[in-house]
Amino acid sequence: MNNVIEVEHLKKTYGSFTAVDDVSFHVEEGEVFGLLGPNGAGKTTSIECIQALRHSFTGDVSVLGLDPRKDARELRKYIGSQLQESALPNRMKVWEALDLFASFAPNALDWELLLKQWGLAEKRNSSFGGLSGGQQQRLFIALALVNDPKIVFLDEMTQGLDPAARRVAWDLVRAVRDKGKTVVMVTHFMDEAENLCDRLAIVNKGRIVATDSPQGLINSYATQIKVLFSTDEPDLSYLEQIPSVNSVNRYGSHVEILGTGPILPLVAAALVENGITPSDLRVDQPTLEDVFLILTRDVEPAEINQ
Repeated sequence: MNNVIEVEHLKKTYGSFTAVDDVSFHVEEGEVFGLLGPNGAGKTTSIECIQALRHSFTGDVSVLGLDPRKDARELRKYIGSQLQESALPNRMKVWEALDLFASFAPNALDWELLLKQWGLAEKRNSSFGGLSGGQQQRLFIALALVNDPKIVFLDEMTQGLDPAARRVAWDLVRAVRDKGKTVVMVTHFMDEAENLCDRLAIVNKGRIVATDSPQGLINSYATQIKVLFSTDEPDLSYLEQIPSVNSVNRYGSHVEILGTGPILPLVAAALVENGITPSDLRVDQPTLEDVFLILTRDVEPAEINQ
């Protein structure tokens, strides 16, 4: 696939503080690419440099073949942006904002349709200042899409949305991708990244520490599986002899076994062989949150792959 964004050795400093430190990644056409990391990790600064919203950075950045530092005006024709912190005049009506933004775009979408898609039709005549935080967020996403961009940047897209609205937003992001658009999103929600992103980069302390698909990251960094069950049997030492088992821990009647590979069937077989058939035997598979905690713990990024 074609790379629509290429970033090499991006660095952004503010005086003695380094917000983005030697970041490199690429985004393929038609994918949903995510940046995931703790607050202050440099995610927002990175995508704002890419969108020509921040200047005086070093490194090579290409977006649709354009350099954000030299071709900012041309670039804005092809991208849509929902920023983490945005504002409109409090008295501006919802329909006025969409109509205004559409007037700047040569190939604007039908903003009436965007009103319906983002659940704002009933608020079309409401002023921006009278909207709830979630409604304001939905308006900003609609504004990011009104110019029919090739690349859409979404920074904490679902912050302030209720669970039902978040799911609607997810469906709309998938619909945007299915139309051949590319989506770059910043999020701190693990479930959002896991459900939406084709690939993602985990950012820590201004650096990218890993890039892969969500499942690829889980397979690479969170390989340990947890098996849980309850029993009052005192002797479970035979479970420690199973090759896939790393540790057996007891908390009263609750047992936690950590291991890798096909640990569940091996543990189940050993328990049955010893006359134990726990009704609550279950496996806790590793998640993207486990990867996140591993990769963003308080260590230098260079130590992670050692």
